[in-house]
Amino acid sequence: MTIRAHEGPEMEVFHLLRAVAVEYGLRQAEFAAGHGMHVTDVRALICLLDAERAGIDATAGFLGAGLGLNSAGTTGVVDRLERLGLVSRVRDAKDRRRVLLRIEDRAKELGWSYFGPLIDRTVGVLSRFDERQTAAVRLFLQTALDALTA
Repeated sequence: MTIRAHEGPEMEVFHLLRAVAVEYGLRQAEFAAGHGMHVTDVRALICLLDAERAGIDATAGFLGAGLGLNSAGTTGVVDRLERLGLVSRVRDAKDRRRVLLRIEDRAKELGWSYFGPLIDRTVGVLSRFDERQTAAVRLFLQTALDALTA
């Protein structure tokens, strides 16, 4: 096995990105512990919020694929979130055989009360960037995400 020693500004950016990811993960863990959840439950809520924002009908299969869980693991997550009143299962009005997962307002309120200040601070930082800088950040984050998921 060869270990490549990379240096330079690209690696500094990579290490900063990793530090942001670690810090965000710590905040997710704190939120989960403070609300009787597992970290995977928080990831599930994020996945469902993203689906809702994108106009995607979220099913258990969709959620499981997004979290990398099998059917039993996904059922466990949904059951926990449903017991906490954060997610509900509803029949699809277009196809009654299909069950959709709906994120409840309580989940959004709970998340916003905890993550809202972090979001506000981050958006505040970005609002000081000009259009080109914002486009560069967006491009970098999207391509970094693409590289991670390739």
